[in-house]
Amino acid sequence: MTATMTTGTVPTGSAATEGLDALARRCLAEAHGFVSERAAEHFSGRAEGALAETALPEFVAGGKCLRPLFAYVGWRCGQPESGAAIRAVAALELLHCFALVQDDVMDGSPLRRGRPALHVRFTRWHEEQGWAGSASRFGESAAILFGDLFLVWSEQLLRESGLTAGQLARGWVHYDAMRTELAVGQLADLVNDARALPSWDTVLDVLRRKSGNYTVRRPLEFGAALAGCGPELTAGLAEFGGLVGEAFQLRDDLLGVFGDPTVTGKPAGQDLRDRKASSVVVLAAAMAGRRRQAAFTELLELPTIDDDAVSRWRELIVATGARERMGELIRERADKALAAIDPAVVPRHAADLLATLAARCTERDR
Repeated sequence: MTATMTTGTVPTGSAATEGLDALARRCLAEAHGFVSERAAEHFSGRAEGALAETALPEFVAGGKCLRPLFAYVGWRCGQPESGAAIRAVAALELLHCFALVQDDVMDGSPLRRGRPALHVRFTRWHEEQGWAGSASRFGESAAILFGDLFLVWSEQLLRESGLTAGQLARGWVHYDAMRTELAVGQLADLVNDARALPSWDTVLDVLRRKSGNYTVRRPLEFGAALAGCGPELTAGLAEFGGLVGEAFQLRDDLLGVFGDPTVTGKPAGQDLRDRKASSVVVLAAAMAGRRRQAAFTELLELPTIDDDAVSRWRELIVATGARERMGELIRERADKALAAIDPAVVPRHAADLLATLAARCTERDR
C-alpha cells in the first residue's frame, strides 16, 4: 500500500491529502470555537482574564490537529462520517495544548509556533502592569493554570461531543492511557536530561512513551474504540501507530537539531541549546570514534551553548554519520508501518489516509 494508489481516475494520495486538510480545519474550528466560548464564559469582564480571553483561543489557533486526524481515521475504520465524532476527536487537540503549555514551562522555551510561548506572554503582561513580585514566576504560574484548563476543557468537549454514552465508554480507557503515558513519559524525559547521556535503548523507550504512543498509536486506538472496531483491526492499527509514532519522534529530534527556525518556529538548534539527550545526540555519541568522542566530551562540558557551539555540534553529528542513519531509521519504520496495514481488514479509504498521515509524520519539516 502506498499513498499514490488510485481509485478509478482520481489519485488517492491527492484526494487523501485534501480530505485530511479539510478534516484538520474542521477539528481546529471545533477546538478553537469551544475554547473561545469557555474563555468568554469564564474571563469576559474580569480584570484577571483580560489577556486570557484572547491568548487561550490564539494558542489553539496554531495547531495542526495531527492527533485528532489519527483518531478520526481510527473512527472511519468502523463508522461513517460523523460531526459528533469530529467534535470528540477535536478534544485531543486541547489535550495537546495542555501538553505544549506544560512542556514550554519545563523547557523554558521562548517560542511556540513562531510566537511567544504562553508563559512568556503572561510574563510580559505582568511587567506591563507594573505589578510587584517576579514577572517570570507569575508567567510560569499562569501558564500552568491555563494548561490545566486546556486539560479540563479537553474532557468537557469529549463528553459534550454528541457521541452516545456507550460510544464514549469504549474510548475512556484509551483517553486515560494517553494522559497517563504523556505525564510518565515527560518525567522519564526530564530524568534523561538531568543525567549523563542515556543508552540508545533508554532513549527509544522514552520517546515511545512520551511522544510515539501519545501522537499516533493511542489516538488511533481511541478512534477505533469509539467506533466499536474489532480486536484484529485494532491490533493492526496499534502496530502501525507504534512504528509511525517512533518515526515521528525521531524526525522531531532531527528537526530539533537541524530544523530551519523560519519553518519550525523555534531557535536554530534549540534541543542542543537545551542540552536535550535526544535520539540524534545519543546516536551520534554511540557512532563517534575515539577522536570524535573527545570532541563530544568537550561540547558536553561547555557552560553555555552559543551559536558557535551549535554549529560545532551539528558538524560533529554529521561527521559521525548519525544524521544519515536517523533518516534510514525513520524510513525503515515507515515501511514497516505500511506493511502492518492489512487490506483485508482495514477499509481502503482508511488505508489511504493512514499512508498519507505516515508520510506527513516522517517527511515533515516542522
